[in-house]
Amino acid sequence: MFRSPKIFFRVMAFAEAVSWTLLIGGMILRATSGLDVAVSIGGGIHGFVFLAYAATAVIVAKNQRWPGGPTAIALISAVIPYATVPVDLWLKRSDRLDGPWRTRATADPRDHSWHDRALRVLLNRPALIGGALAAVVVLVFIALLVIGPPGS
Repeated sequence: MFRSPKIFFRVMAFAEAVSWTLLIGGMILRATSGLDVAVSIGGGIHGFVFLAYAATAVIVAKNQRWPGGPTAIALISAVIPYATVPVDLWLKRSDRLDGPWRTRATADPRDHSWHDRALRVLLNRPALIGGALAAVVVLVFIALLVIGPPGS
């Protein structure tokens, strides 16, 4: 399913936008019908997808060797409702999502840094990266649930 960084990023950018819809819908239901549980459900899903999108943005940015600006824009876009979609379009139009996963070292000296080697290890073991990312996202999500919502 995620044969390329472009597909992976685009799926997660769309999922982040959908999760905003769930959160905003939950807020509307709470305000109009008093259904507090709607915000709990929509907010929980949004929070989980937000963290998964952020992890995806970091991995794709590393793989595509984005400079700090596009990486920061991709990460910040998750905080603004629906902004991940235009950011995805911008990254696509600027060819920042083109190219394969970097699963093999090349003559490029950057390929020999410890973090590039670590990225290749993970990319060559999709179940490992999927499991590791899922575990990190779940742990951060649980920690945030324990801390509670902002202002509580």
